[in-house]
Amino acid sequence: MRRTRTRALASTIAATALVLSACGGSDDGSGEDGGSDPQATSAGAKLASTWPLTGLPVKGDDSAVQDHPVLVLKMDNTSSSAPQVGLGSADLVVEELVEGGMTRLAAFFYSRVPGDAGPVRSMRASDIGIVSPVDAAMVTSGAAPITIKRINGAGIEFFGEGAKGFYRASGRSAPYNLFADMTATATLTRGGERPADYLSWGDAADLPKGKPASGLAASFGGGHTTTWSFRDGGYVNESGYAAEGDEFPADTVLVLRVEVGDAGYRDPAGNPVPETKLEGKGEAMLFHDGRVVRASWSKAGLDAPIELATKQGELTVPAGHTWIELVPREAGDVTVTR
Repeated sequence: MRRTRTRALASTIAATALVLSACGGSDDGSGEDGGSDPQATSAGAKLASTWPLTGLPVKGDDSAVQDHPVLVLKMDNTSSSAPQVGLGSADLVVEELVEGGMTRLAAFFYSRVPGDAGPVRSMRASDIGIVSPVDAAMVTSGAAPITIKRINGAGIEFFGEGAKGFYRASGRSAPYNLFADMTATATLTRGGERPADYLSWGDAADLPKGKPASGLAASFGGGHTTTWSFRDGGYVNESGYAAEGDEFPADTVLVLRVEVGDAGYRDPAGNPVPETKLEGKGEAMLFHDGRVVRASWSKAGLDAPIELATKQGELTVPAGHTWIELVPREAGDVTVTR
């Protein structure tokens, strides 16, 4: 059974209260509202009208409550993955360290689910802290037994090779040829309520001024660096492998400096498997509109939301598509281009 997050449930209750209040006053015929909280119903209405992974408004006949949960596909992020498929449909992406100094992507899909997406690779224990805040289901090639035990213990639903929608693409070599038709895989699980917001969304006008930043390079250690340039109002991944026209449309790049430990086992090549600790607190850098705002992040637990703050108080992320870089605090580095 899928878990129910308290914050998501509260959002649903608030939205429901708004609908009920719109139908009339109290049931005693007095016309009084029975003590309803206008602030709570207003917050519920706002949540119901925005997407949880972007903060962008829901348009037309779309609903912020889909018939599937948030789906997170684990995607290879090496040159062997080129061209990556499906990133252009993602709401949000998290890049995390794996063994050998390489990275993998956790691509979040909710407002739109693509057809083909991949190459699909395996989960890591790091994913618990990444996907739990929105009670996401994972699309993955599998995982080591120790990881599966921890993923199951965290109550995370996942689908692997052999499940509906998975297939091996011709013309690619294993293990980089596993893909998923996400529209088919999405039918294996059900939604039912709007997920909690992944980040605290706000307006770009509310951002502190920050400092000019025309780009950045996020180094994950000796194996991989992701380079971004700010062009035409958005961020371009200069070191990415996405298919042309299928790139992730990053409005914001959020860098979190994180602790990285040992997951307790080695990959088939003998490399120790790292585990990103996405809880606690650390330094943050928010890149938006050609500027960078330095802040701090905190996360009370693996299933808790990411919270950002400056010395002046809470820092919200401008509504839009956000790419999150989980850069190792010790071995990693971030270089800002002015």
